[in-house]
Amino acid sequence: MPAGTVHNPLRDPRDKRLPQMAGPGVLVLFGVTGDLSRKKLLPAIYDLANRGLLPPGFSLVGFARRDWEDQDFRRLAYESVKEFARTPFREDVWRHLSEGMHFVPGEFSDPGAFEALAMAVKELDQTRGTGGNYAFYLSIPPKFFPQVIEQLQRSGLAERRAGSWRRVVIEKPFGHNLASARELNETVHQVFPEESIFRIDHYLGKETVQNILALRFANTMFEPLWNRSYVDHVQITMGEDIGIGGRAGYYDGIGAARDVIQNHLLQLLALTAMEEPTSFSAEAVRAEKAKILSSVRLPADLGTTTARGQYAAGWQGSKPVRGYLEEEGIPPDSRTETYAAIKLEIESRRWAGVPFYLRTGKRLSRRASEVALIFQRAPHLPFSHTDTEELGQNALVIRVQPDEGVTVRFGSKVPSTSMEVRDVNMDFAYGESFTESSPEAYERLLLDVLIGDPPLFPRQEEVELSWSILDPIEEYWSEHGRPEPYKSGGYGPASADAMMTRDGRAWRRI
Repeated sequence: MPAGTVHNPLRDPRDKRLPQMAGPGVLVLFGVTGDLSRKKLLPAIYDLANRGLLPPGFSLVGFARRDWEDQDFRRLAYESVKEFARTPFREDVWRHLSEGMHFVPGEFSDPGAFEALAMAVKELDQTRGTGGNYAFYLSIPPKFFPQVIEQLQRSGLAERRAGSWRRVVIEKPFGHNLASARELNETVHQVFPEESIFRIDHYLGKETVQNILALRFANTMFEPLWNRSYVDHVQITMGEDIGIGGRAGYYDGIGAARDVIQNHLLQLLALTAMEEPTSFSAEAVRAEKAKILSSVRLPADLGTTTARGQYAAGWQGSKPVRGYLEEEGIPPDSRTETYAAIKLEIESRRWAGVPFYLRTGKRLSRRASEVALIFQRAPHLPFSHTDTEELGQNALVIRVQPDEGVTVRFGSKVPSTSMEVRDVNMDFAYGESFTESSPEAYERLLLDVLIGDPPLFPRQEEVELSWSILDPIEEYWSEHGRPEPYKSGGYGPASADAMMTRDGRAWRRI
């Protein structure tokens, strides 16, 4: 354990309340010079070390197309940690961690570079006691996945020895439709078994996402209401106030639905709607999620139950911003949507007749991600019209980001001599209720990869079911015109509001 790390000698490894420490191993990070690595992965690795959750011999090997030595990689990691780490910087922890950092330069197409990588990790087995345990993190564009997987096989890096493990970590998107997802899966399965494949959806590492299950199944006050008898509809939202930034090469042709709905929002739908699992093991949770995703049905008329938009120029706060078609690297005739909203139904006894509305967009009024259960109106109100003029529907809102917590909206009497009822909010905020700070999502997910704990990672069945939901929508959109422009800094296209109005409902303001 690194010097200076807080250690409890009485710590019982069987105590599930404590984070489990990773065992010996090497994390090989492909694409180590990219934004994801610099802003998320390298800081998360340091934070794990700072919390005493990495073993003394843990080693990190970077692989990229740079003519670098080990010290160049360490300098990049140092700058990333200093700027983006969640936990305070401690020189002794950094010194110990950086001793295990190494760099291998090379192209993905170069077999010699992968032979050099194989020699580097085998040397670490001898010098740092990593035991032949290797996790390969593919923080690279999806088009390179097959090439890297093939090179790992050819070089022998993917071949597991007795008493050791090999794991591969794949970042979304897992394909761009059902057919490509299956093709990617076949490629990876030729080299790695399913239990060694970790498909990262960073949203599933967020504390508030995991709290959906705790909220539902640990509290008798909520679960009895979590059904069609009381819930009018469900809204699942991921709104962003930023544009595409420098991601034009990735984003154009992908769009909001493929980028967010297919993975993040459908996973949130599954966690919100699933039945209680027999346990919280990976297989039990995944089985219930798969049941829900297989029960999702699209409405017959996709023209009135979906909406898509593309942000135009406007104002973000007090600053003017340009439209999507004016962004650098975006073709002027692009039909890629930056806003997507869809209505889904679930054919189950619990949710029959309850619509689920999913929406995501860029350049909206503010950043907000949430799951909102909107309850049915009371069947009878023994008040006059003026008493309840402003009364809305009860709601339970799980705030995923940025202000993580839960809000309950209900009617309450206004202090006065008359009987006047208004909506009020009761809030729970993570930051105010717990002294412990929540680990960053990648922190949790990286630790789970090194431990080999898979509950927070979607399996291939979930990926394919999600694509089978989205593909018909994408096909419909491809045949029906262009996305509707909407002003930056607003609430999205008018067609999204019209979609809700037809049902006699309205989006929550974000």
